[in-house]
Amino acid sequence: MSSVQELLVSLGVNPASFQNGSLKVHSPIDGAPIANVVEQSSAEVTAAVERAHAAFTQWRQVPAPRRGELIRLLGEELRANKEALGRLVSIEAGKIIAEGQGEVQEMIDICDFAVGLSRQLYGLTIASERPGHRMMETWHPLGVVGVITAFNFPVAVWSWNTALALVCGDAVIWKPSEKTPLTALATHALLERALKKFGDAPEHLSQLVIGQRETGEILVNNPRVALVSATGSTRMGREVGPKVAARFGRCILELGGNNAIIVSETADLDMAVRGIVFGAVGTAGQRCTSTRRLIVHSSIAHELAERLKKAYRTLPIGNPLEAGTLVGPLIDKAAFDTMQTALQKAVEQKGIVTGGQRVLHDRFPDAYYVEPALVEMPAQTEVVRHETFAPILYIMSYERFEDALALQNEVPQGLSSAIFTTNLLEAEYFMSAAGSDCGIANVNIGTSGAEIGGAFGGEKETGGGRESGSDAWKGYMRRATNTINYSRELPLAQGVKFGDD
Repeated sequence: MSSVQELLVSLGVNPASFQNGSLKVHSPIDGAPIANVVEQSSAEVTAAVERAHAAFTQWRQVPAPRRGELIRLLGEELRANKEALGRLVSIEAGKIIAEGQGEVQEMIDICDFAVGLSRQLYGLTIASERPGHRMMETWHPLGVVGVITAFNFPVAVWSWNTALALVCGDAVIWKPSEKTPLTALATHALLERALKKFGDAPEHLSQLVIGQRETGEILVNNPRVALVSATGSTRMGREVGPKVAARFGRCILELGGNNAIIVSETADLDMAVRGIVFGAVGTAGQRCTSTRRLIVHSSIAHELAERLKKAYRTLPIGNPLEAGTLVGPLIDKAAFDTMQTALQKAVEQKGIVTGGQRVLHDRFPDAYYVEPALVEMPAQTEVVRHETFAPILYIMSYERFEDALALQNEVPQGLSSAIFTTNLLEAEYFMSAAGSDCGIANVNIGTSGAEIGGAFGGEKETGGGRESGSDAWKGYMRRATNTINYSRELPLAQGVKFGDD
């Protein structure tokens, strides 16, 4: 615990915020308590929203390239502290060291993207049907953005939202998962360093509020919060979306993913095995883009299943801080119990399970390490259609490509998808309007590992939101259509005649 506290202090976190609070934080590595974090009361959260709105009214008037300078400074702080922050991610979320470092690199990358974006918040010039007139679109800051994040990517998702929101002229309030508040404290301390170097940003431009469900509900229900960007379960999204819509606010929802890989009979199986295993067991199956379903042509189904079983037997499972580990722990006992329930249901639905049992419990009695599970299923049953946030990979076979595509699309979620094939027609069809119905559709690469440059998000019960690259910035701004009359006349649209015309 002392080493964690030293790490937090080195990142600029005030010890008073994590020593004597009411929120007990445990590391999934060994289940040991590592901090007692101070939570904000309902009144403090509401006051934070008011302060954020006041900051927004000032920040929106700062030129966008100047706002980009703040994000450049944040990127420099992240570069300088990548190793320390990445290690803290591993300790608190259970990710292996490479994944913890990789998450911080994603933060650095989005900062670079947002700095360039600060000079590219372009609108359109539009042809007017009236002589002597010009039409155009302009984009303006939206307001206060509430960011609610999940434990599995405790800092990267915040950065995707915040880097864009601050460049767009918004203020931000961050409610992290109650399972991973320490990484939030550390990240926000780095942002505060950047703000100090920036010099003249309004006070309370970015704030951190830590608490339970009620804390998030305040952000969801407060009309001062113009946009709520929430990452979590579909169940959570069903509650957040209607509440924000009822007050005519905006939502970016990043919810469930039940991601499939189709493996064609023409696929390069060496590539496919590599992509499948990484997608299925990385972060112990606790990514929203984890591979959960495998749809394999019947002619190669047995061979591929055997190759996967062989690969799974060699997976190094253990302490994520130790070199060579590829699979760390589940976040907690509840995640383990959910996994076991799903495997039991799979057996009841005629599935054949390989793996899935708890391991290392003698070394880590208060932590939950598991062997990733392979489940050969006769059909896409109810349990397969449900997302279980754990390393379970369901394997099914198909005869016709059309059947494989139907299986992939016939689940409620629509985040990420992939196909391994060397058949050009299959690849193109998969990416067409009649192909994958997901927000992410890949060819000869797995379902995880999205890059900063592309907008991230999905369809159906995934929520429809988009974060990070491309034109996702438009979600954090409001659009105005402007018409300028530079003539001495006032012609009306559509040739309407009025009065003495």
